[in-house]
Amino acid sequence: MKVKAIEKKLKFTKDENDPGVYRYVMSPEQYSNLNQKKVIKEAALRSGVSQGVMQACWDAAGEVIKAWATEGHSVALPGLGTMRFGLRSKSVEDVNKVKSSLITSRRIIFTPDVDLKDELKNTAIVITCYDRDGKEVKRVTSTDDAEVEDNENGGSTTDNQGGTDNQSQGGGNSGDENLGDGD
Repeated sequence: MKVKAIEKKLKFTKDENDPGVYRYVMSPEQYSNLNQKKVIKEAALRSGVSQGVMQACWDAAGEVIKAWATEGHSVALPGLGTMRFGLRSKSVEDVNKVKSSLITSRRIIFTPDVDLKDELKNTAIVITCYDRDGKEVKRVTSTDDAEVEDNENGGSTTDNQGGTDNQSQGGGNSGDENLGDGD
């Protein structure tokens, strides 16, 4: 997996006089978005069924997953894990104050299966560092313990100092309760 670390000026306040600090911010390089047609073609080739049959199966599976997930089920995604819907909401002490406006966001929750997590864990990461002028200044290949974050079990399985998905350190849910996330 390729990751880029770009030197960027970060400001931690809205104060105009805050000079900010330069930090290297990492994010995975996305090679390209694979469109559905290409995925169907490759799946048909690998399975030996026609593209038309594969397209029909793909469409039907998508409709079933959507229907079951919106009913509250955690739905298996073959070879990947499970997908379900959840939400974040504020909590209240008084049952009379429970109302839908307490919901702060609706979420799609993906839980990878063990094989997928192992594949990610065993994937080498190459980091290319660029200074603030866009010049490549360093290349690093992973030698870490390759822990994989587990959102279902309280976040990272290591002391994650920020993460490569540009989320703030500590992540979490900013004090909101995760209601409706149970299976």
